[in-house]
Amino acid sequence: MRTKDCIPSNIKDYLKKYFYLILTYSLRKSAVERKFEALIDKLKKNVPDIRYQYSSFEVNNLYLETKVRNLHAFQISLLTDVIDEFKNPVIVDIGDSAGSHLQYIKGIYSEKKNIRSLSVNLDMEAVKRIKEKGFEAIQSRVEDLQNYNINADVFLCFETLEHLMSPCSFLHELTENTNAKYLVITVPYLKKSRVGLHHIRRNDEEIVQAENTHIFELSPGDWKLIIRHSGWDIVNEDICLQYQKRSLYRFTKPLWRKYDFEGFYGMILKRDKTWSSRYLDW
Repeated sequence: MRTKDCIPSNIKDYLKKYFYLILTYSLRKSAVERKFEALIDKLKKNVPDIRYQYSSFEVNNLYLETKVRNLHAFQISLLTDVIDEFKNPVIVDIGDSAGSHLQYIKGIYSEKKNIRSLSVNLDMEAVKRIKEKGFEAIQSRVEDLQNYNINADVFLCFETLEHLMSPCSFLHELTENTNAKYLVITVPYLKKSRVGLHHIRRNDEEIVQAENTHIFELSPGDWKLIIRHSGWDIVNEDICLQYQKRSLYRFTKPLWRKYDFEGFYGMILKRDKTWSSRYLDW
């Protein structure tokens, strides 16, 4: 019998609750360090309820709420300089799961009266959620966007690349078949690259789908190679950790690394075919 099988269920429940409480405080300290508190409050006013942000699970407790709010603040913080460059930007959110980011953008940049948007997701439930908020959305594999003659000033691609079978092909199609000036991306942050496919590692027999399956979980250095190979270059980059680097909560670093991710890696990209043009077999 394993040791954990000897622990009474009420004690296990208490330890689990305490574990998530520690991680929640870690997230709050991280937000303070990043000076995200005011932005998070502003995002909450625009989208008070993020419970149905995803199709595969509900954001239904304090830990998940804090984690998702921090991530959204990081993602929106990347957009400030980009959106200010355009008078009436056309924004396409690739992999959008609920329309929340478009709500944030239209709320924060309300002076830009003619922001146009389109969301793309393979999951019909996500498309339904987005349309119910009054946004335009299409159900499609992101790899098939070239079939829709979609153009944009800014593409958003938040927590999506790691779910794709072929991120190189996807990125190259965007630079070849659209006129977007910028592509804004976030992915999980890992120091060392690995293949995801965690359901196979665990030998789970459950049915999985793109939304809840990571295929490539790469380090920033390896993502940079993929991006440059595929016809883009990096204008700006940032890492948002889920723990505060200069406080007691730095001790949560190994917990995040083992049970989730240390943080998220964000990039603002512009098209640059210096390297993709030297590869002859696209």
